[in-house]
Amino acid sequence: MNKKRISSNRIAHLAPNEVFVFGSNLQGRHGGGAARFAHEHFGAVWGEGVGLFGQSYAIPTMQGGVETIQPYVEDFLQFAQMHAELDFLVTEIGCGIAGFSPVDIAPLFFRAIEADIRNVYLPESFYKVWEQKNS
Repeated sequence: MNKKRISSNRIAHLAPNEVFVFGSNLQGRHGGGAARFAHEHFGAVWGEGVGLFGQSYAIPTMQGGVETIQPYVEDFLQFAQMHAELDFLVTEIGCGIAGFSPVDIAPLFFRAIEADIRNVYLPESFYKVWEQKNS
């Protein structure tokens, strides 16, 4: 396995090239959790539930099961690969208000580990799920 790139559990400040990746809803109502923090501190835009705004990147997690989140994660990983000048600090998306666990969500991000997408930093809990799968 390549070097782990772990995002902090507590992201309070960002360097100019860093992006806060959080779980949102499709309507972009950033009323709680990491979404609210992204809106208040990192430029997430009310009414925009998908993509890059300011120093934040929204991935919808509130619209159904894990299978509905996967296409948005794939779009995000492709976006990250096209923007190597940015570092993306992924939170435990979907593991708060949306009600999923790292066991549910982490597999959606395994490609970031396996393809060694160097500018995507994942929560340690996602790495633990990947390690359990591959042990």
